[in-house]
Amino acid sequence: ARRRAEVEIQKAQYLAEQERLNAEEVVQKEIDKRKIEISAEAEAEKTRREARGQADAILLRYTAEAEGIRKVLESKAAGYRLLVESCVNDAKSAATLLMIEKIEAIVARQVEAIKNLKIDKVTVWDSGAAGGSSSTAAFLSNLIKSLPPLHEVARMAGVELPDYLGHVAPDHPAAPKPPAADAPPAAGA
Repeated sequence: ARRRAEVEIQKAQYLAEQERLNAEEVVQKEIDKRKIEISAEAEAEKTRREARGQADAILLRYTAEAEGIRKVLESKAAGYRLLVESCVNDAKSAATLLMIEKIEAIVARQVEAIKNLKIDKVTVWDSGAAGGSSSTAAFLSNLIKSLPPLHEVARMAGVELPDYLGHVAPDHPAAPKPPAADAPPAAGA
């Protein structure tokens, strides 16, 4: 009976030890599980904060850009108001002045459009033209006339140039007027 009691005690001790080890293992697993959860939550929070920071940075950048554009447009509007006021509130004159400023850029674009045309050689056979003039001279004259003058560029842009820049003479000169009947006779006649 004593032996049996010792065996029962050993079995009870063994079971108690197993329970203790099992409990330790469960506790350790629970601790590990909790560590993983905490780490995952920390990583998720870090990602959320980084995303929030990036979103805030993007929002700030676009807000600053929008503010800059708004200030540029306000400055332009103020400048245009002053320009119109300086033209005695004549918006058409102000627009003409603005277009005159742009004519140089328009001409530069026209030049850019034709600058890479390669003309290696021009051969002209001149057999004369009607009226006794040279057909080469007529060719060169027509070539020069084909380049858009400043007034034509202004006309294409819808701008009327000021009078002090002159006017384009008509292609065909007006026929000479016959002398008036009441004109005094020429000297020596």
